[in-house]
Amino acid sequence: MSSKAGLIIGGISRPSGSAGVLELTDPATDEVIATLPKAGLPEVAVACEAALIGYGEWSSVSPYERSKVLRRAADLMRARTEEAAQCLTREQGKPLAQSRLEWGGAADLLDWFAEEGRRTYGRVIPGRVAEADLRVLRRPVGPVAALAPWNFPAWGMMQKIAPALAAGCSVVAKPSEATPLTTWHIATCLLEAGLPPKAISVIWGSSSLLSEALIKAPEIRKVSLTGSTRVGRIVAALAGQYLKKVTMELGGHAPVIVARDADMSKLIPLAAQWKFRNAGQVCVSPTRFLVEDAVYDDFVEGLAEAAGKVKVGHGLEEGTMMGPLCTRNQRNVISSMVADARAKGARVVAGGDAIGNVGNFHAPTVVADATPDMLAMNDEPFGPLALVARMGSIDEALAEANRMPVGLASFAFTTNSHTQAKITRGVKSGMLGVNHFAMGLPETPFGGVLDSGFGSEGGIEGLEAYTVPLLVSAMV
Repeated sequence: MSSKAGLIIGGISRPSGSAGVLELTDPATDEVIATLPKAGLPEVAVACEAALIGYGEWSSVSPYERSKVLRRAADLMRARTEEAAQCLTREQGKPLAQSRLEWGGAADLLDWFAEEGRRTYGRVIPGRVAEADLRVLRRPVGPVAALAPWNFPAWGMMQKIAPALAAGCSVVAKPSEATPLTTWHIATCLLEAGLPPKAISVIWGSSSLLSEALIKAPEIRKVSLTGSTRVGRIVAALAGQYLKKVTMELGGHAPVIVARDADMSKLIPLAAQWKFRNAGQVCVSPTRFLVEDAVYDDFVEGLAEAAGKVKVGHGLEEGTMMGPLCTRNQRNVISSMVADARAKGARVVAGGDAIGNVGNFHAPTVVADATPDMLAMNDEPFGPLALVARMGSIDEALAEANRMPVGLASFAFTTNSHTQAKITRGVKSGMLGVNHFAMGLPETPFGGVLDSGFGSEGGIEGLEAYTVPLLVSAMV
């Protein structure tokens, strides 16, 4: 862990903060791994003032030169992969191999948006008279508040920082109190690569206090949040009062429709891999497995067996496949959901219990015979809990998939093109994975519908979200 880490405000490191100190703990050992300064309202005010100046400086740099800076920062990130990945694992808990992949993916995001920022195209509109010259230009929206969660501290924050900077915006980044150092590492790479100091600030502390102050700050013109639906409603309401542009990637409860013709030899290992990745703390984690009756028993048996082979341990230990949950509260939530499912008639066919008294470990768990009245079938578990429900038909599975008021990611496994087309037409979500679970790529939009938020991160949609149109109407 870095001993020099502090708040970064206007490019300047601050070893102390007005809100005291934050003791950062390792979720695998409960050990205090760093004592950091906490920001309060004074730091928010200074960061926002700096962001306004930084916006003026950075937006005046040509997209071509901005791209060079961001590409250099991506190269610096790759050169520091091991240090950053070790830090990420210590503060968040995921296995080191997953931390390396996440950090590398964040560098890829920065690279992609660095290039896409050079192609922030407008358009020409034919005039109604010969002398009219009508053009639409894309301008950066202004200083941005980036509010990111703890489950993917590198990727989740970079989904906001990369398109914002590529568009010419400045950023005040507020990572979770649980995982602040990963964002600190990102910012140091950007500053060393030549980003104007006032174009990036990194503050952490009381989430509600800092978020509210950032949204209210007159300098901030856009808010980007990844979080729960509950928090999203609060942030959206406040942003609406101050007429701030928002992008929101909120909660999900991803259904997986398993048709009778699905290839079980491919599905089961993939299901175990992706369900227990990052201990299930993934907004697009496959959670509600809606399995046609003909293959239900085979699927339950296979997933339970695969779950039992997942090695749980400290993320830095060789061979660890799943680390602890990031917080003790999240582990307790999973345990209470399993108890509720048991009480309502479900079968726990793998795992089911917390592990040990040190750290936030919970066994990879598979619950069979899940029903809609169970708590975990209605509230997103956000942990290593797979729910399997028996379905009589694809129509029944679609009805259950769409029962929830959220629609982030959905998945379907079938080898029949007609079944695939039916699911594609019928499912209500922002993303659909067919015969695979991988969703997040720099070049593709990432976002949901209904209570899962609005707007997209990633792809050209993600870049456009940090711009506003300017109509230039001239008579020549």
